[in-house]
Parts: sequence; C-alpha cells; structure tokens
Amino acid sequence: MAPVLISAQSSLPKISIGIEESESPTDFGLSIQILALMTILSLAPSILIMMTSFTRIIIVFHFLRAALATQAVPSNQILTGLALFMTLFIMKPVISKIHDDAFQPLMQEEISQADAIEKAGVPIRQFMLNQTRDSDLQLFVNLKGGTEVKAHSDLTLSTIIPAFIISELKTAFQIGFLLYLPMLLLDIVVASILLSMGMMMLPPVMISMPFKILLFVLVDGWNLIVKSLVEGFV
Repeated sequence: MAPVLISAQSSLPKISIGIEESESPTDFGLSIQILALMTILSLAPSILIMMTSFTRIIIVFHFLRAALATQAVPSNQILTGLALFMTLFIMKPVISKIHDDAFQPLMQEEISQADAIEKAGVPIRQFMLNQTRDSDLQLFVNLKGGTEVKAHSDLTLSTIIPAFIISELKTAFQIGFLLYLPMLLLDIVVASILLSMGMMMLPPVMISMPFKILLFVLVDGWNLIVKSLVEGFV
C-alpha cells in the first residue's frame, strides 16, 4: 500500500477587516448596528458601576486611606475588590428582581427583548431614585428645560443617572469629612505636643500615624464603616 503524502502547504483560515462596497442599504445598516453594539459593550462596565453603590463605597475607602495617612495601604486592588463584593451584596435584591422579572421570562420566550429591557430597568431605576436627592433631580430637569418634578415615573434614565451620581458623590464626601475629623484632631494634638517640646523639624504625621491606626483598630473601624455603608442603602 502506497504511503499517503501530506501536503506541506495546509489551508489556513484568513481573517480580514476592511471596507467594501455594500450591495444593499441593509448591509450598511447592519454594520452600523454592530459598531454601536461593540461601543455599548465596551462602556457597559463603567455605566453599570456608576448606576450602583460602587461609587460611594470606593470614594469613602479612598478618603479613609488618606485620613489614616497610610499611603498605598490597603492597595487599590484590595479596596476595589472589597468595593465590588460589597456592591454585589447591596445590589443582590435588585439583581434577583431583574433575573426573575426580565431575564428568565426572556429566556423562556414569554416576553420580547424590548419588554425585558423595560422590566430590567424598573428595579435599578427605583434603586437610584431611593438614593437621589430631589434637588439633584430638579437640577437636571431644569437643565433640560423642564418644569418642577411632580412624579418620578415621568423622569427618564438620562435625567436619573447623572442626578444619582452627583448625589452619591455628595454623600461620599460627607462621610469622608466625618472620617477626617477625628484624624485631624489627632494630628493637631500631636503637632501641638511636638511644638511644645521644641521638635519642630519632626513631621507630625510620622508620630500620629501609629496612633491613628491604633485608634482605628480599637474601635473596629472596618466593621463600623462597612456596616454604615451597607445600612445606608437599605
């Protein structure tokens, strides 16, 4: 039996990306839709993060680290990871409602894709409205040339989302200010003691930082902060 000879030149797939003349307007419209979908998917993580509790949590954590003057401890990876897991914990009821009311009916072909998107927006919309100040909502209504807010059901997501974000920023900065106060008082006390002892060349932060860490550990600071942040969204 003669041996089978395998050709050295095997056929390989060729992948190319280019611009060609479309045969019909439908082809052009489909390409635009694919491009728009890819753009939305690339921005989806940032959009979803800004619509959850993540913004407030991560800002408070960075304020805490700055108040303790511990430089890069805990690291950004640890703070971000903790903030993400806390966000999943806080958003679990919202995620469950989206899963039950929108995702499962869509998978079982009980509702259309448009209805699923509408139903999925209801719980996340309600979550944002519960955390958004009326003054912030009114600000964006006025910027759009609207009148006074009468019913939240009349507001669009394009108005609710930026109002929710600036409300979260304000709340996070308020919490950060309260975190800074005891640490600032400790810095002032240490600086006064060093000045009275004539040790003006010694940075007060070097002396106050161990006492800040000790105070934070004694009051079980992580437990208190995480508890306060989670209860703030209930």
